[in-house]
Amino acid sequence: MKPPLREKIDFYYNEQGYMVFTEHYHLQRGYCCGNGCKHCPYAYEKVPEPKRTSLLANRKDGNKEK
Repeated sequence: MKPPLREKIDFYYNEQGYMVFTEHYHLQRGYCCGNGCKHCPYAYEKVPEPKRTSLLANRKDGNKEK
């Protein structure tokens, strides 16, 4: 059984009210899901081109390839 998600650790709500998963959550999950998540620590490895290249170019947090 997985532990419950913790707000401000595993996710937060953006200005539009959507739940956004944090880098911590993604690292705990252990892989890129391919959806282009904002805080993906896996350099969007499963996101198809050309979206992957665009996401990497527009990344604001300074994380590049890991």
